[in-house]
Amino acid sequence: MSNKTIFGLIIALILVVVGWNSFFVVSQIERGIVLQFGKVVKDDVQPGLHFKLPFIQEHRLFDGRLLTLDSATQRYLTLEKKALMVDSYAKWRIANVERFYTATSGMRSIAEERLSRQLESGLRNEVARRTLNEVVSGERDQLMADITSTLDTSARRELGIEVLDVRVKAIDLPSEVNRSVFERMSSEREREAREHRAKGRELAEGIRADADRQQRVILAEAFREAEQIRGDGDAQAAAIYSEAYNKDPEFYSFYRSLQAYRESFSSKSDILVLDPESEFFRYLQGNGVR
Repeated sequence: MSNKTIFGLIIALILVVVGWNSFFVVSQIERGIVLQFGKVVKDDVQPGLHFKLPFIQEHRLFDGRLLTLDSATQRYLTLEKKALMVDSYAKWRIANVERFYTATSGMRSIAEERLSRQLESGLRNEVARRTLNEVVSGERDQLMADITSTLDTSARRELGIEVLDVRVKAIDLPSEVNRSVFERMSSEREREAREHRAKGRELAEGIRADADRQQRVILAEAFREAEQIRGDGDAQAAAIYSEAYNKDPEFYSFYRSLQAYRESFSSKSDILVLDPESEFFRYLQGNGVR
């Protein structure tokens, strides 16, 4: 192989190396910067193919997606000095690439370690301003909104990081106080149950007494109405009997006698001892009907 060929190959290799070090690609999920002798000369490089000075400039790429910081469970004190174990996480992403690189040297572990300390400090302050009930249920959403706003402000200023959300996954009591708290809650629930049962019995007695009173009233009114209807019926019957009797007294007397005979001799074993000349047999005699 001639010297000219070797020299040509060396030149080609140098050109390939120079070309390789002159271009870089930023993907859609990355954020990039260009450094020259360690100093940032171009920040927030957009996705695509870019040129840099070979051997003089270098590029650094960082994850531009939404990332999750899962904080370890920490112990915090409420306004009443009651201990709580709080498990939380934060959603964050790079907002200012240059500031992020300057503050963390572009290392995610350093960024998350510093962000974790800020999250812990912010949660401690927010929990300390609230009571146990407010932290657990009353103002839990407001607590998360406040810590998100506070953490986002400090993280943007110090780390170039945007904090989009902070969430409290779980709030528990320390293991050493779980038993005493459970017993206190159990006794409180039992007391409330007794109160509810007493109120229920009192209400039931009232309902039962009212039902008995209504029953007596209804029965009395029904009896009064029945007696009134019975009296009206008897009066109407007496009026009808009287009217019929006045129309033909003799026939009415005869009809009543027949009814008396029928009822008196309804059975063969009936015995009636009377004087044959008795008024009872007036219509059985030949001259009974006049």
